Amino acid sequence: MSACPRCGMQMRFVQQYGRWYCDNCKKYPEVAQMPPQAAYTTAMPSTIWTQNQYQIRKKVLAFTNQYWIEDPQGKVLGYSKQKAFKIKEDIRVFTDENMTHELFKIKQQQLVDIWGTFAIIDSASNVALGYVRRKALKSAYVRSSWQLLDANQNLVGEVAEDSGKGAIRRYMPGGRLVPISMTLTLNNYPVATIDQQFKVIGDIWDINCTAVPPYFDRRVLLSCALLMGMIERQNR
Repeated sequence: MSACPRCGMQMRFVQQYGRWYCDNCKKYPEVAQMPPQAAYTTAMPSTIWTQNQYQIRKKVLAFTNQYWIEDPQGKVLGYSKQKAFKIKEDIRVFTDENMTHELFKIKQQQLVDIWGTFAIIDSASNVALGYVRRKALKSAYVRSSWQLLDANQNLVGEVAEDSGKGAIRRYMPGGRLVPISMTLTLNNYPVATIDQQFKVIGDIWDINCTAVPPYFDRRVLLSCALLMGMIERQNR
């Protein structure tokens, strides 16, 4: 259990939102600690989107950005090809390069949006799984930083670049070759890492989700990594 920092009463963990709720204050107080493992009463069924490790690999020498989502053994779990000459980003993830079966999609919410808010939508149900929002000014001048929101657009976490590497990559000669290292935090608790491999040409991202709790859909994190490859990198 966790005590409310406002009134001291015991709170309950709301699995749907991944946050503690105080019935006395009728609020979701900001608390740094994650819930104990016992709070995860219902785990998600085992699917390709509940694995602990993923790799995102970019196709080299292609006119448009193309990426594969793979498991640690190199099995293709998803394929995405960024549309050229688009007004708003509408990125689709398919089972393979034939692009006959769509798995999920990443849709930009507004035409003019300095923060870059994108909805992650399950294609079968057309239900939003969550949202990612680029912190544009911070990403441009300090370090890559994205906010993660749940299906109700409540802020639940952040994916942020290592600050030291961020400065080197932006302001040192040859800094673009320095691999990106990022950490996903949920309720201020680090639960996943995204590490770019050193490559002169192309991008490969290793994603470790070992500590990601069951309530958080990994497709939101994978979408954030895809957006970083398709949007963040091309703006440098």
